[in-house]
Amino acid sequence: MKKKLLLFVFTFSLLLSCTSEKTTTYYLIRHAEKDRTDIANSNPNLNFEGEKRAQNWANYFKEINLDAIYSTKYNRTIQTATPTSQEKKIEIQHYNPNKMYDSIFVQETKGKSVLVVGHSNTTPVFVNSIIGVKKYNNMDDNDNASLYIVTIIGDKKTSIIEKVN
Repeated sequence: MKKKLLLFVFTFSLLLSCTSEKTTTYYLIRHAEKDRTDIANSNPNLNFEGEKRAQNWANYFKEINLDAIYSTKYNRTIQTATPTSQEKKIEIQHYNPNKMYDSIFVQETKGKSVLVVGHSNTTPVFVNSIIGVKKYNNMDDNDNASLYIVTIIGDKKTSIIEKVN
């Protein structure tokens, strides 16, 4: 009888641990407004408005728990992520926009809350990669206010877009 009870308790505990799935949340944004004075510069810094928006993103994320912050290696994405990184005391990690949402990224971010800073043509592609369908098109070149939020619980993936001014 004790063996059956022990087996029942073990099986029940195993089932409970399998059903308590962790939530993964991705917050994806495009870099803030960049300096457009030199059209030949492929790696511009943020302009004054962009610096203000980067600080606004830090204010937006102030009450949101973040476990990691990712950015491409461009000045404008790093500068957009920096105020949030400093506020949260989280080091910015870099990702390759040609290898978005690969198995390493999935493993490193599973069950976490993650900010990803990209570009008008990479952010929607990143979201589409996460959700597994082509739902979002490239962003307008003047859209620096869209926030994509992707939530994953088990196999269920949801996504929304908010405008944050």
